[in-house]
Amino acid sequence: MPVQKFAPMAKNFPIFDCDAHVTEPPWLWERAKDWLTKDELEALKNTIWFDPESDQLIVNGKAGSGLGSQRIHGSPGMVNVLSLAGPGLKHDIQRALNVRNLKRDTALTAEQADYLDHKGSYEPKPRLRDMDVQGIDQVMIIPTDIDTYPWLQNAVGAKAMCKAYNDWAYEYCQENPERLFFAAMLPMQDPKFAQQEIYRVAAKGCRVGLVRPIDAMGNYPIQPKYDRVWRAMEETGVVYGMHPFPAFGSLKPPGYTEQHSGAELIALSASTAGLPHSFLINVQDFQAEASLWVAMVLMSGFFERYSKLRAAVFEASSTWLSFVLDECDKHYRLYRNDRQLPPLKRLPRETFFEHCVTGFEGDEAPPSRLPEFYENILAWSSDVYHHDGDDVWRAIETMRKCELPEKYQAKFLGENARKLYRIETPKNFIRDRVTEIERPDWWPTEEEVKASLKPEASVLRTRAEFSPGVGGTR
Repeated sequence: MPVQKFAPMAKNFPIFDCDAHVTEPPWLWERAKDWLTKDELEALKNTIWFDPESDQLIVNGKAGSGLGSQRIHGSPGMVNVLSLAGPGLKHDIQRALNVRNLKRDTALTAEQADYLDHKGSYEPKPRLRDMDVQGIDQVMIIPTDIDTYPWLQNAVGAKAMCKAYNDWAYEYCQENPERLFFAAMLPMQDPKFAQQEIYRVAAKGCRVGLVRPIDAMGNYPIQPKYDRVWRAMEETGVVYGMHPFPAFGSLKPPGYTEQHSGAELIALSASTAGLPHSFLINVQDFQAEASLWVAMVLMSGFFERYSKLRAAVFEASSTWLSFVLDECDKHYRLYRNDRQLPPLKRLPRETFFEHCVTGFEGDEAPPSRLPEFYENILAWSSDVYHHDGDDVWRAIETMRKCELPEKYQAKFLGENARKLYRIETPKNFIRDRVTEIERPDWWPTEEEVKASLKPEASVLRTRAEFSPGVGGTR
């Protein structure tokens, strides 16, 4: 049996992963009747429902919606990018598997696809085992179908979906509540419903309320109508979790032509330009939504109106932040006399440092080179199990190459997140890296991985080499 090996590493502090994902499983809908009233269940069925017979998510009457979170166990000839990045599934391994899928005779079998579908994405016990290997002591779990929920047109159905997901996520975390924490979905379609859900999940110990920073159906989430939502967060201590995402817009109502996200414009530009791969614009999508939200809340005086509110900027990298804050400060100094809003009490940069934390991923080196700037505002995100996820050992390796002192590593990889979420530091934590993982006989060899990294390995030379329907991501 092949053995995947890793270089020995050790750490002297506990890790908090502030943004990792679960995939919403089919039984979330099967069990919805246990969590919802009769009217809520009926609204859920009419708004967003997983149909097990057709294996499809039906949203606003449209079948085949969503990202496919519910299709667990994988499919032959495909890698499930939503549950792929488990222990040791580094990006070069993923590349080798995708190259295999380009040909019928080497494409993944059903058994192999199931092996790569990491069960920790929807079951807590496997996740805890994976965390032990990945060096992750504590984690905040976040749902996957983030581009779907803002477009639910029935407010009662949206309320029911949030309630069902939040109760499932709460039960998931009860497997080990000192290691597993959940961020709650909020039905922003109706501010009163969102307020009620904040109070409900806060009573369960929830630390974060998730908000997508887009203008879906005219609901950009800093509008005055949401005052009661922010007041509820201030009162309960629930953190405003701002999570961006690519703006597919597939659930826009017919005739709805308004642009709802900066990421939407990026996607349109990429399509018009004929860019060959959606992942080329993936990072820009997240940064577009996040940077716009940061500029708007800082320049509008949002945090001065809600002075007790704290916020987390999820999954948008962090390298762009220093530039945006500098530009906000410069703009305010230059145009403060032309401002039609009340004057700010402090510079935008100072407000961000007081109220916000931003996520970063383990392959980002710039924060390690600017530790004084990021010292109290940076929190590591694994993005596990999504395809671009990685373990904490990758992050530590990046920091050590930059010669970042350990006191900053400890802050970036756990202390800042725990302080924001008001979570106690664990007394026991993982210190040493697991250096060997046993793999099945079909696992890519070192030679295959090296060959797959060559550009020509992903080129289909003849139609005969390609089987339609086989390949998943390419």
